[in-house]
Amino acid sequence: MKKIGIIADLHANLHAIDAVLEDMPEVDRIICAGDLVGYGPEPNEVLERINEEKKIISVKGNHDQAVLDKNTSSFDKESAETLKWTIEELKKKNLNFLKNLPEKLTVNEEGYEIFTAHGTPRKPLKEPLFPGTSNRALVRMTLGTEADLIILGHTHVPLDRRFQGKLIINPGAVGQPRDRNPDASYMVLELGTEKKITHKRVSYDIKETRQKMKDKGLPEKLAMRLQLGW
Repeated sequence: MKKIGIIADLHANLHAIDAVLEDMPEVDRIICAGDLVGYGPEPNEVLERINEEKKIISVKGNHDQAVLDKNTSSFDKESAETLKWTIEELKKKNLNFLKNLPEKLTVNEEGYEIFTAHGTPRKPLKEPLFPGTSNRALVRMTLGTEADLIILGHTHVPLDRRFQGKLIINPGAVGQPRDRNPDASYMVLELGTEKKITHKRVSYDIKETRQKMKDKGLPEKLAMRLQLGW
């Protein structure tokens, strides 16, 4: 049996990812479904943490791609402001690390094929798959994907759904949850004769993260959302 940690939407929140990595049980690898930067005050520190954790493999998300493209036109005012700040803040080595992340990846573990993207298999960077998505829409979003497990991010809302023999997982957000629970969210996947998912939450120093956002001139609205989990 293998254990795999599942994370997504770190959003430059170092306190949150460190709390998750400390809380997570021993795993064989960690899969990240993207959006390492954006919103939060510590993009360099988070990218360096992910890069140094050799067990972690990751795809890029829409915030990551926006930084690489230097294009924030599709984001709201506060998100765009933070992305512009991030573009100026990132060190070259961390920008290169972000650039080298794939939009999607497939790995095999214990005889299971695992597909990972930030959005959906159909639109890897941007398409959201929410818990209430209809079966009809799910067919279109996952068409052509033969993987046994599909790991996604983007919505910041946890998802554990079985559909047409596939297990579709969203671990929720590490760095900015939006399910009205401010604690950092992640999952642990156990692979053996069966597939088992455990959803875990861990508290972290939100007050300190908010203060860092204030110190760096980032929008108060985004800092307040950390406290609300929304």
